[in-house]
Amino acid sequence: MNFLSACNEMADLVQENIKPFVGSPAGGEIIRMGADHTPTEKIDQIAEECVINYIREHELCSVLLSEEAGKLSIDGGKGTIFLDPVDGTYNAVNGIPFYALSLAWATNGVVQKAFVRDLASGETFTAIRGKSARCNKKSIHVSPTVRLDKCAMSIYGRKFDPTRMMQLGHKIRRWRLLGASALELCYVGAGRIDGFVDLRGTLRVTDAAAGMLICTEAGGSVTDINGNSLIFPEEVTVGRCIIATNGILHHKVIEYLR
Repeated sequence: MNFLSACNEMADLVQENIKPFVGSPAGGEIIRMGADHTPTEKIDQIAEECVINYIREHELCSVLLSEEAGKLSIDGGKGTIFLDPVDGTYNAVNGIPFYALSLAWATNGVVQKAFVRDLASGETFTAIRGKSARCNKKSIHVSPTVRLDKCAMSIYGRKFDPTRMMQLGHKIRRWRLLGASALELCYVGAGRIDGFVDLRGTLRVTDAAAGMLICTEAGGSVTDINGNSLIFPEEVTVGRCIIATNGILHHKVIEYLR
C-alpha cells in the first residue's frame, strides 16, 4: 500500500478514536511511563494502538519507532517508520486545537516520505524527498521574510528560561509558543511562521522526522544550534535542539543564539 494513502487512513482512525478524549480530563489519565521516559496519557495510548495495529496489518515497515511503545519489529515490511501518535498532547487534552499525528518513513536512515495531520482541523501536510511539500495536496513554500524585526518565530527554552535566546527574542517581531513541534515545522514550511527554535534539548526523532522533511522540501533550512546537520539516533530517549527557518534568516538566527 502507498505510504501516504495509508497515513490518511490511519489519521482518520486516530481522529475518530480520540474524539471522546479531546478536551476531557479522561484523555489526560496517566496510563504508564512511555519508552521516552515521559508519562503516556490515555489519549496517546488510544492513538498509538490505532496506528500500530494498522501498520502490523498492512506490513508498512520492518521497524516502528514510537514515542510511547519504543522500537517494535514489524513482520513483512521494509524501512523504518517514526511515529508520534499525538504531538501536542497537552493541547489535545485541554481542548486547544493544535495537535497532530506525525509519521515518517525512512530507508537506510534517511526519511523519504512524511505525513503530519492536524487532528483538530484535519489539515494534512505531506512531503516526498526531492518532490516538494504539500498542504492538502497544494504545494507550499517557506516565507520570503528577510529581516528578523519583521519575522514571527516559535521559540522554546528549557523550563521557559529565555537567557540564551534573549538576544534573538529582542530582535524578532513576534514570539509564539504553539505546543506541537511537528505542526510548527510544517508551519515554517507553509510560510505561516518564519522559524521554529527549540533549545530544550528534548526534541526526539519521533517528534521531528516528518516535520523536518516537510520544512526542507518546502525550501526551509533545519540544523542544530551550530548550523550543522541535525542527526537523531533511532531511539526515543535522546533529545536534540533544533533550528528551523525559511533559510534566508538561518545564519542570522544562529548568530544571535551564540
